[in-house]
Amino acid sequence: MSTLAPSTNLRSHFKTPTGAVLLALAALLLLGGTLNSQFFSPTYLLLQLQSGAFLGVIAAGATLVILLGHIDLSVPWTLTVAATVGTAVTRAGGGAWAELGPLAGIAAGALIGLLNGVGVAYLRIPSLIWTLAVNTILLGAVAFYAGNTVISSEPSPVMAALGAGRSFGVLPNAVLVWLAVSAFVVWGLRRTLMGRYIYAVGTREVAAHMSGIDTRRVILGAFVASGVCSAIAGLLLAGYAGQSYQRMGDPFLLPGIAAVVVGGTSILGGRGRYGGTVAGVLLITLMSSMLSLMHVPEAVKQICYGLVVVVMVGLYSRRQGG
Repeated sequence: MSTLAPSTNLRSHFKTPTGAVLLALAALLLLGGTLNSQFFSPTYLLLQLQSGAFLGVIAAGATLVILLGHIDLSVPWTLTVAATVGTAVTRAGGGAWAELGPLAGIAAGALIGLLNGVGVAYLRIPSLIWTLAVNTILLGAVAFYAGNTVISSEPSPVMAALGAGRSFGVLPNAVLVWLAVSAFVVWGLRRTLMGRYIYAVGTREVAAHMSGIDTRRVILGAFVASGVCSAIAGLLLAGYAGQSYQRMGDPFLLPGIAAVVVGGTSILGGRGRYGGTVAGVLLITLMSSMLSLMHVPEAVKQICYGLVVVVMVGLYSRRQGG
């Protein structure tokens, strides 16, 4: 019996969402290596890790919202607005005032998150509808500001250093930012009352309210955090690209949700771990890389992300129901 215990424990580990994602991640790595001999090179893997950092920061905020049983569909244009504001303020300020750009971008993301939180928590409008409406309004606002043309913009030195720079010439700074955001999220979920309240509200909001939790403030805080995370990702992406541009956040909406759901966080709220989200981000990033190697169009990529969400939600729901 004792000889069977290790293999049994191993099988039970891979039956968990995070374990299943790690297994799929290993399979993707092996498959990628067979498709392209450069897939395992440190340079290529670091490049993928840098790309995953942008998605990882977005997914960190999305995790908090989804744990509440809500969803934030304003991510694409929150990201774009933050990058637009950040680069515009940088260009207008110049010199020593240039670094007000990133602060302005983060403030813009927080304000959008605050607007989302007010609509969902206080006006009681379903998050799916409210955040989609906010996303559409932001789209129109940026298009009006830009005159339907590419905005002339430039990132501040800090934005460029964090988005495109590397520490010690090796590790992308964007990855360090993702690590910092991740540490803050993990600490918040595990060590603070806010983290406990998020799980309580996500499990059953009415019961949480009856127990004395101010559920509206919890929801408001989660949406503000999501807006800030989207803004940080937008500033990093603008620093990486050297400018802000319209629709720069569009490719991140479905992958951001997919990373959270694939990592085992319940779309209904109340269940999930941030570690699973990290594994989901790495899986989605490698999946996107492989599809790019196969020269798959962006539209097909989005279809694949949607299918991943549908399949994983179905599998987890079936497991929980059984």
